[in-house]
Amino acid sequence: MIWLIMIVLFGASAFVSWRLRSKFNEYSQIGLSNGLSGAEVAQQMLRENGIYDVRVVSVEGMLTDHYNPEDKTVNLSADVYYGRSVAAAAVAAHECGHAVQHQVAYTPLKFRSAMVPVLTVSSQYMQWILLGGVLLLRTTPIPLAIGVALFALTTLFSFVTLPVEFDASRRALAWIQTRGVVNQREYGYAKDALWWAAMTYVVAALGSLATLLYYASLLMGGRRSN
Repeated sequence: MIWLIMIVLFGASAFVSWRLRSKFNEYSQIGLSNGLSGAEVAQQMLRENGIYDVRVVSVEGMLTDHYNPEDKTVNLSADVYYGRSVAAAAVAAHECGHAVQHQVAYTPLKFRSAMVPVLTVSSQYMQWILLGGVLLLRTTPIPLAIGVALFALTTLFSFVTLPVEFDASRRALAWIQTRGVVNQREYGYAKDALWWAAMTYVVAALGSLATLLYYASLLMGGRRSN
């Protein structure tokens, strides 16, 4: 049953990723009525939220947009930074939504950021511990139990990410609508694009949970056999 769930989630992940790229390409062809670029949208949103210590920079790649709280930068891919489309405005505003979360000390973001150092260290050893745990399961369940505990942290991180991403999109959509950055038609496109982006995190979280349950079932089965 777990394998079936994982196969379904793998298919869902592939579909959502394809759909996101398809939507981004589609809405990248729809010019923003006010002619603002993604960089200009980001800078305006930061200023109007009283944020003056965050830089907006261009980075390489497609859909590589992110907010870095450590150096306080909103990193936008070239298509978003220079683009004057609905997609560019939506993505730029979303990343600035994270900057706003940082400024107001949004609790899920603080919790997620606090987990990063632990996960950075644990991720270096987790796969090896899980592999060793599976190989040694008939001898002792302890290594696999440790691996499951570490993977549980990764799964928790995935689920904590969900409210962070949905809230950033909510802030972005509210701002671009109230400030007249988009018209009614463009608002619908922006909302659709950000919804598909959020779905990638939902599928990732469910996939992590399914994997955790798989290893947990191995651990429980090994304990019973011992």
